[in-house]
Amino acid sequence: MYEIVKRVEFSFAHRLVNYDGKCNRPHGHNGVAEVTLRSDTLNELGMVEDFGAVGDAVGGWIDENLDHRMILRNDDPFVAAIEGLGQHAFLMDDEPTAENIAKTIFETVADMGLPVVAITLWETPDSSATYSLEKSRSERGNGVSERPTASTRSP
Repeated sequence: MYEIVKRVEFSFAHRLVNYDGKCNRPHGHNGVAEVTLRSDTLNELGMVEDFGAVGDAVGGWIDENLDHRMILRNDDPFVAAIEGLGQHAFLMDDEPTAENIAKTIFETVADMGLPVVAITLWETPDSSATYSLEKSRSERGNGVSERPTASTRSP
């Protein structure tokens, strides 16, 4: 089994409408999306995928849709204010948490036809969220306690 990871750096802002704390206020992050691709075989060049091509495809989508954008839930009242200023927010059906943004990137990369197995979104240098279709270690039965379902957020 072969696996590669391509990192894509970008800046974004968001807010969590139903969060009781500082993350309810608009705030920004210098984020990193780690795109993990996996394959049983290598292509004719001896690669899972070309790092440059992955960076161009995924980085291009992130640049166009998420980089230097407000990422908001589609029913957030803040959407009207942003659009009233002539700006465009990236809208999501769910709260724009790191977990949900990672899932959105995962689905987009999968739609590109890349063999994605996980997206890890680093919101800060010490806080990340991963979306994957694989079971967690605890679900695989290796004796590790279950993953926490909630995390402490910092702006």
